[in-house]
Parts: sequence; structure tokens; C-alpha cells
Amino acid sequence: MATIAVLGTLDTKGHEHAYVAEIIRARGHQTLLIDTGSGDVPQVTPDVTRGQVAAAGNVDLAGIMARKDRGEAVTAMAAAAAKFLSALAESGTVQGVISLGGGGGTAIGTAAMRALPVGFPKVMVSTLAAGNVAPYVGTKDIVMFPSIVDVSGINRISRVLLARAAGAICGMVETAVPAGADKPLIAASMFGNTTECVNTAKKILEDAGYEVLVFHATGTGGRIMESLIESGMFAGVLDVTTTEWADELVGGILGAGKTRLDAAAKAGIPAIITPGCLDMVNFGERATVPAKFEGRTFYIHNPQVTLMRTNAAECAELGRILAEKANAHRGPVTVLLPVKAISIISAAGKPFHDAAADAALFAAIQQYLRPGIPLIEMDCEINAPEFAAACAKALLQNLSAR
Repeated sequence: MATIAVLGTLDTKGHEHAYVAEIIRARGHQTLLIDTGSGDVPQVTPDVTRGQVAAAGNVDLAGIMARKDRGEAVTAMAAAAAKFLSALAESGTVQGVISLGGGGGTAIGTAAMRALPVGFPKVMVSTLAAGNVAPYVGTKDIVMFPSIVDVSGINRISRVLLARAAGAICGMVETAVPAGADKPLIAASMFGNTTECVNTAKKILEDAGYEVLVFHATGTGGRIMESLIESGMFAGVLDVTTTEWADELVGGILGAGKTRLDAAAKAGIPAIITPGCLDMVNFGERATVPAKFEGRTFYIHNPQVTLMRTNAAECAELGRILAEKANAHRGPVTVLLPVKAISIISAAGKPFHDAAADAALFAAIQQYLRPGIPLIEMDCEINAPEFAAACAKALLQNLSAR
């Protein structure tokens, strides 16, 4: 039997949260009904009052309620709920959490969930779950469950969906995670255009006794990888695919933020860095590409993804950024350059082949990379088996050096 936190604004959605709690208890689990409201009195009696939650975040709830500033209230209670729920999870008081909400409730509920570790069961039933959920999910494994109708009463649709959501969180806490071998972990970045390289290097690293977790370099993937590196769970980083920096610099849709490549440097863990897929910037459908880029070289990856070739000026700046990120490493780091192609489609005869742009990229890396960091240039394409092997070998050497 587990205890599941049922967290939400009980002044506006108390009956709905109580309904979910009742279904969870019928499954044999205990519930902890937590009020994060800041308006009228709760519709149902909570197990944890809003005052208790507010106190965890040093929030002057009475003052906020007197000012009747809903935005201030949501922001304050989101921060307080994160601290309160994190303490409950850390102490083992609760083993899962579910929340229901519209805009404000979703902001509070997901803020609390983002404070919890990866793997802790989290379900958010939200009116916003069918749209862009990136700001709510962040880098955590929050299950966003569309409410379909507003969270406003128990009706023929909501009673089904809320019951299914309650079943989902029960199933999550009931499922035992099979035990696995505790091998040291390596984080690796991959794109479709670097899959062969990463898969080959991954096999070599696994044969050497490591477990490799691969992250798709789609912006979200890079942010998650950086977040997990910061948590201290990795022994090393195989950063073959640094493409997210092209989107960050030029304005594509898959940027991972300006801190991409910072976590390993700060942690001082062994790493390898390559300019994988810095030849491309990602956009959506062709019609969505900003007009300022007309006249550039494009490649339709699929109907939903349009790639734009980075030019020489952009590549020179990307080379400088990559070098400076490498320069910040406190631990052993190696930079490898596949001079014949940094992606499948940048090879000679392919749509993104641009020798001048590649030359600008490589020259900038060489110019700005500080002395003492090994720089390995190889006369091959990024997906060549010998390049993948060199990446794995360099990382293994760095791990041994540390």
C-alpha cells in the first residue's frame, strides 16, 4: 500500500480532487489531500491546509489573499508547493502525486512535480495538456493527462477521465522496478544523422563495462541530459551531437539553451565533444521558416521538419562557442573533428555539403581551443566506424585518466 499525494486548488476544484482520492483509496492506497488554493475556503476538508503549504515556502498567504492578486498567489504557492512536496517525497511520506487543474492549477501542480526526482510517479490532469507542455514538464517525467473538458464538476466525460488518471497513478506506484546491474553511466547525445556513430561507440563503451544512456538532441533532450549530468549520475559524457547550439544561435526550434555543454564542464567529469550536426538548423513545415532566411539552402527531412544549412559565418561562431565550452572543463576532455562530414547530409555530393562552412567551423575550434585540450582531426565522416571507435577510445582514456 502506498500513500499518494492528491494536490490542488481545493477552493475551486475540491470536489474533483476528492473524487480522484476516493478512487485511489478504493484501490487500497492511502491519500494525502493537499490544498494549494488561495481564494475561497476549500470545498472539501484537506489533510494538509494551504497554510501549512505556504509556511514551507515562507509565503505570506494572508497578505496575498488580501491583495487578491491571483498571479502573485499562483507564483507563491507554486514555489511553496515544490518545497513542501519535495520534503514529503524525500522523507518517504508519499510515493506518488496526482494533481488536476486549469492554468493556475497546472502551474502549481507541475512546479511541485518538477521538484521531484526522475522516476517518482507524477500525473497532471490538465486543460493545457494538448498544447505546448514544455514549460510545465521541464526536464522531468511528468505524465500530462488531457482533461478534454474543463476540470469543473463530475460529469459523463470527466468522471471517466479522472478515474483513468487515478488508475494511472495507482498503476505507477504499484509497479515494481526490476533490479538491474549498477554499471557506471555514460550520457550520449544523438540525432538521426549521427545514429551510426553513437551506436558503434555505445557498443564499445558497453563492452568496456559501462551503461550508455542516449539522449535525442531535440532541445528537450539536451536540457534533460544536462539536468541529469548536474545531478551527478554520470561517469562521463559522449557528446557527439552538439547540434542544439546551431538552433540556439541561429533561431531554430530545437535549441537547448545557452547552458548546453556546461554541466559536464562544471561537474569535472570526463567527456568528448564533436561538432555533430552543426551543419543544420531545425524548423517545422517549410512554410514556417522565417522569411529572413529565404535564399538559404534547405532540406526537407520530412513534412514536419525543414533543415537549413548553417553558413560560414554561423559556423565560425559555432566553432568559437564549442571551443569555449570545452575550455571550461575542469576534468579531462577531448575534441574530435570528422573533417569529411559532420552529418550524413554534409558529405561530398550530399545536399548540405559546404566545404567553406565546414572549414570556418574547424578553423574557429582550432583557434579558440585552449592549449592542453587534445584535438583529434580525422579524415573521415562522422558516422565512419573509425571515428566512432576514436570517440569511444578517447572517452575511455579520459575515464582512466580521472
